[in-house]
Amino acid sequence: MSRPPKARIRQSFERAAPTYDAAAIVQRRICQHLAAALPATPAPARILDAGSGTGYARGLLHGHWPDAEILALDLSTAMLRRVDGDCRRLAGDLEQLPLANASIDLYWSSLALQWCDLAAALGEARRTIRGSGRLALATLGPHTFHELRHAFAGVDEHRHTLAFHSAETIRATSNAAGWSTVDLEIRPETLHYPDLRSLLRAVKAAGANQLGDGRRSGLMSRAALARVEAAYETLRTPAGLPLTYQIIYLHAQPCPTPAS
Repeated sequence: MSRPPKARIRQSFERAAPTYDAAAIVQRRICQHLAAALPATPAPARILDAGSGTGYARGLLHGHWPDAEILALDLSTAMLRRVDGDCRRLAGDLEQLPLANASIDLYWSSLALQWCDLAAALGEARRTIRGSGRLALATLGPHTFHELRHAFAGVDEHRHTLAFHSAETIRATSNAAGWSTVDLEIRPETLHYPDLRSLLRAVKAAGANQLGDGRRSGLMSRAALARVEAAYETLRTPAGLPLTYQIIYLHAQPCPTPAS
C-alpha cells in the first residue's frame, strides 16, 4: 500500500500547525482512550511520542509517570515548536528513528502510522524498544471517512481519502516485525457538522486533507461541489453531517529475542 511522499505530508502538517489544536477534537479523544488503557507498572524511564504533533499526549503520559523522560518526535518542525513543557523535541521520520537500539521503554504513537510504511515503522519501533518495553498505538482503519467516499463516489474518480490498513493487516504486520500482540481494539469516533464546507475545513485544519496518489490537483467546480453536498445530505442525522474515524488501538510487547 503506497503512502504519500514525505515532503507532501510534512508540508500539509506545517500548514496545519497553527489550526491543529482547535480542530483536533477526535485526536484528543483518541489520545485519552489510548492513555486510559496503559498499565501503571512497570513505570517507563523513557517514552517516545512518535508523531507527537503539538504534544497533547505529553500531559497524559506525565500524568501516569511524572518522572519519565519524554521524547517528542514529529516530521513537522512547525508542530514541534508548539510542544509545551519539559521534553526533548526531535524532527524525524517514524520509518528511520534517530534513536539507538533498545533505547526506549514505551513507544507511543497516536494517529501517525497511517502516514507511514507500516512494516518499516513497526520494525523501527521494535528496534528501539527495550526487552521489557511496550508499544501503545492508535491508527486509522478502512472505515474511516466512509461518508466522504460515499459523497464523492458519483462525482469524480479522484481519491479523497488515504487507503487505511485493516486490523488484520496491522496485527499480522506487528507480529512479523517482532511484536507479540497483547490487545487490539476497534472503536469508532464520529463528529457532526452543520454543513459540508465546515466539515471539509475541519479536516483540512487538522492536516488530514488530500495527500495520496490520485488526489484532485485543481479546484472542484460549483456544479460538482453541489452534487457532493447533495450526496452527503442523504447521510444527515439530527446531529448534523457525520464524519467517522475508525480507530484501531494496539497494545503490544516485544517478542522475546531467541538465545544465541
